[in-house]
Amino acid sequence: MNIDLEIYSPVQQLHDNVFEERGLQVFIKRDDLIHPIISGNKWRKLKYVLKQAQAEHKMHLVTFGGAYSNHLLATSAAAVKFGFRSTGIVRGEEVNNDTLFLCRLHGMQLIFTDRESYRDKPDLFEKYFGNDPDAFFIDEGGASALGVKGVSELVDELAVPYDHIFCACGTGTTAAGIINGLNAHHSDTIFHGIPVLKNGEFLRIEIDKYLDKPFEYELHTDYHFGGYAKTTDELIRFIKQFTSTTGIMIDPVYTGKMMYAIYDLAGKNYFPEGSKILAIHTGGTWGLLGMKDKFI
Repeated sequence: MNIDLEIYSPVQQLHDNVFEERGLQVFIKRDDLIHPIISGNKWRKLKYVLKQAQAEHKMHLVTFGGAYSNHLLATSAAAVKFGFRSTGIVRGEEVNNDTLFLCRLHGMQLIFTDRESYRDKPDLFEKYFGNDPDAFFIDEGGASALGVKGVSELVDELAVPYDHIFCACGTGTTAAGIINGLNAHHSDTIFHGIPVLKNGEFLRIEIDKYLDKPFEYELHTDYHFGGYAKTTDELIRFIKQFTSTTGIMIDPVYTGKMMYAIYDLAGKNYFPEGSKILAIHTGGTWGLLGMKDKFI
């Protein structure tokens, strides 16, 4: 089966007093609309990985993630859509939740492993599937050079230039892809990454190893709200307000933190008047399922 998917990712403007009072034009690229489940950077990171698996005639996708992993869910949906089998190796004790229910519904087999063993993913792959010639290794989050290649195509879709582009950062793959795309277009756009983990400056190492050539960019490391998959009442209030006024769902793990950063920086007059800013909605709204109790 041909691994292709029509990209529907419109750009829409966000209107808010905090922007308009400062002469800012802020837009959001709706990668969350690419596919109901294989959305945002998940599709972009998987595209060429799946093509590689198909080229090698490997029809069993094996990947990794936590119990609420959007990547596991996206891989399970992509697998069944394009004729693969899938297995997810899940970090931590065996649990049942909405995300894993949807993974199983899409035919994904799940293997739970302790956190220490999970650190060595190639070893786990070898342990369970070393004798399976059909198995294909996909790293956690789709992190890979092929994932970077897929994300870089996002920049080709931009009809107009922007002064600033923002995205949330977990592994650095998406950031590296966007930066490579900007490099390919010889763009002078300033790229801003919002690490969703504590001490996110380490992501420079992860980003830089995938860059085609050096590129100056900004990492704003103060918007992690306690760390990966951590949140605060302040962030939850912001997400509720943003979604109820724009109609765009954002999650507390990734896009919510990025959007909070943009609003906060605008309020602090970080951007020169007249700046044109683009936020990348990287999907992942299914992550709301793991935190829905916090919105009650």
